[in-house]
Amino acid sequence: MSPAVVLWRHGRTAYNLAGRLQGQVDIPLDEVGLRQADEAAEMLHLRHRPVRIVSSDLGRAEATAQALARRVGVPVQVDARLRERSFGEWEGLSAEEIRGRWPDEYAVWRAGHDPQRVGAETRAEVAQRVAAAVGEHAEDVQDGQTLAVVAHGAAITLGLTSLLGLDPVTWRGLVGLHNAHWSVLRRSAAGEPAWRLEEHNAGPAVSVAEWNDPGAALPSTTADALRR
Repeated sequence: MSPAVVLWRHGRTAYNLAGRLQGQVDIPLDEVGLRQADEAAEMLHLRHRPVRIVSSDLGRAEATAQALARRVGVPVQVDARLRERSFGEWEGLSAEEIRGRWPDEYAVWRAGHDPQRVGAETRAEVAQRVAAAVGEHAEDVQDGQTLAVVAHGAAITLGLTSLLGLDPVTWRGLVGLHNAHWSVLRRSAAGEPAWRLEEHNAGPAVSVAEWNDPGAALPSTTADALRR
């Protein structure tokens, strides 16, 4: 079987909860995010058993990666190229705040294009650095093995689009990952595109509302079911 790459988004943060644009602000996981990382790591460990783990250098991704590293027994390697897309002046702001201060640029962004004059990275720039990082790290993974890459919502979507041989500037056919959910790529035997999408937005078998509810009894059942 050819090598696989799991692209795993970090758990929830306070900015995720509040609907604030994180970008490269180094904000930690909140209580729910820590629990999400732990639950998802258990499932990833049982399903995919990665032999290598590479993470963005931002704390929310590293903390998520460590939950898996504790189970797999391998160290986390950090790569700054896996950081979230930089949004410049918009980072830390809500959609309403951005729309109020930059109405024209906001409209461009919501239409799926690159906002100008706010210091944001372009879609192409993010896709290029993330895809390059994933491709390089995947070179060290042998047939039948899995690499886990822990990163961020926009970074994963753009990098994944590029790895599938699609144009990250114009093609928007992928929904974003929920917190602590993942996608799986497998190297293509045909060679073009180099990778094929095997799973997308996978995670524990609960609704999104339950996944984000701090009072919900998450199924340790999901991990138990995999053992049976």
